[in-house]
Amino acid sequence: MSDQNNTPEQHTHGTAGTAALGVGSATDTRFAEGEQVQTLTTRQGHPVTNNQNLRTVGNRGPTTLENYHFIEKISHFDRERIPERVVHARGAGAHGVFEAYGTVGDEPVSKYTRAKLFQEKGKQTPVFVRFSTVGHGGHSPETLRDPRGFAVKFYTEDGNWDLVGNNLKVFFIRDAIKFPDLIHSQKPDPVTNRQSGERIFDFICNSPEAMHMVTLLFSPWGIPANYRQMQGSGVNTYKWVNDRGEAVLVKYHWEPVQGIRNLTQPEAEAIQAKNFNHATQDLYEAIERGDYPQWELFVQIMPDGENPELDFDPLDDTKIWPREQFPWLPVGRMTLNRNPENYFAEVEQAAFGTGVLVDGLDFSDDKMLQGRTFAYSDTQRYRVGPNYLQLPINAPKKHVATNQRDGQMTYEVDTAPGQNPHVNYEPSSLNGLREAPRTYPDYTPWVEGKLVRESIDRTNNFGQAGEQYRAFEDWERDDLINNLVANLKDAAQVIQDKMIDLFTQCDADYGRRVREGLAQARQSAGAGKEEAVKQAEERSREAQPY
Repeated sequence: MSDQNNTPEQHTHGTAGTAALGVGSATDTRFAEGEQVQTLTTRQGHPVTNNQNLRTVGNRGPTTLENYHFIEKISHFDRERIPERVVHARGAGAHGVFEAYGTVGDEPVSKYTRAKLFQEKGKQTPVFVRFSTVGHGGHSPETLRDPRGFAVKFYTEDGNWDLVGNNLKVFFIRDAIKFPDLIHSQKPDPVTNRQSGERIFDFICNSPEAMHMVTLLFSPWGIPANYRQMQGSGVNTYKWVNDRGEAVLVKYHWEPVQGIRNLTQPEAEAIQAKNFNHATQDLYEAIERGDYPQWELFVQIMPDGENPELDFDPLDDTKIWPREQFPWLPVGRMTLNRNPENYFAEVEQAAFGTGVLVDGLDFSDDKMLQGRTFAYSDTQRYRVGPNYLQLPINAPKKHVATNQRDGQMTYEVDTAPGQNPHVNYEPSSLNGLREAPRTYPDYTPWVEGKLVRESIDRTNNFGQAGEQYRAFEDWERDDLINNLVANLKDAAQVIQDKMIDLFTQCDADYGRRVREGLAQARQSAGAGKEEAVKQAEERSREAQPY
């Protein structure tokens, strides 16, 4: 029965495919007798008159199996957590807007890309950003040494574009086949369930391409002060394509208008002792008080091809494109101005993929990008479900019509108005969906070569790592050496020796300082993690049972 006193206006339900909009939600204005807007119900819509007590035989029990409300409530509670991300588990997020400049540097952006979101000066595109740590679990401290994820979802008129990157501009590896091994080395030991420097450096000492990333990660750049004051980078090499089907290679960079701030290891430990959620709190409170964080988006542009004049391969994720050769060119600005209403629905269920591109953006042959393009979206289908793109945080803010059907948690069917609902395939002569008209020519690069399993020719594993070491200020180098020694001192001698050799190939002073630091650490053994285990017992207070 509908209580007219509680329904001041008649609610009209529209439809989208087979799903009625508003039905079965808090916005549905049909009520049972006595219900108000905030009356508690079950998921079946049954008003809950007693949410304090199970139905039992007498007030002491036992309970009965037909406690439907309890079973629905507890079984849903048992399933509240979707599988945690293997990487990027700890995250924070916010909504905002990206405003295009209409230019790339001093040139019209249309010279290089036909992507609509960049074309007009002042054009605004809604965005959602998820920041994260990478290697640690969902409730780990935000002060731990770790790359930070920087993923941006652009809700463009041509559909979603996900720019998925990190705060650091390089990565540990250049080939996606090594990614599971890299992450396993950073995760807890499968026997002891402890993370250790030995495991991490056992992998790294046998992967010399990681030296550039290691040099950055173990410096203060490995612990950003917060999310608002850190850089972002697409890391991978992409392509831009113009309306003539011509392409260039591009790298993306987010530069915080707020400036950049990093922490040394002792500074991070002091913060962790007081607040291990500090970065999430900082982002949320800044937006709440109207101090909206902003980033300017820059691109670097390079002619498409092998670029043999360089001493590195431009598709190598362990390398930075030098700014003096490939200047940063501004293309727009992003402002985060709204916090999520619900963390789980928006931040936790937000799903990104490096393969989510719009017209005018394209893939390069970057081996990491190619591997990530499968892995990221496949992860979301496993983690959130095959219909994860029907969730509001992931759904594009535009027309969607597909022939994809069924699967867990189908919220709606992507049928178009007037479409024959019997036809879920294409092509068809029976009023099914049809292909969009081609507006611009496709980009058609020439591909030729033998199928091989080989590394790239220009590895140059140590050059940029050495340059980065020499570019650090003294305090950054000091923190780098201290952190490396602290993580290497308990590793096997063979791992220490290999790492010293790799550091020396980057820079002689670099290797010398790590070698001397390890020698000194051996003389003062017992001041680190093992000592902490003893202190927990020795310095604790004895208590009596209660």
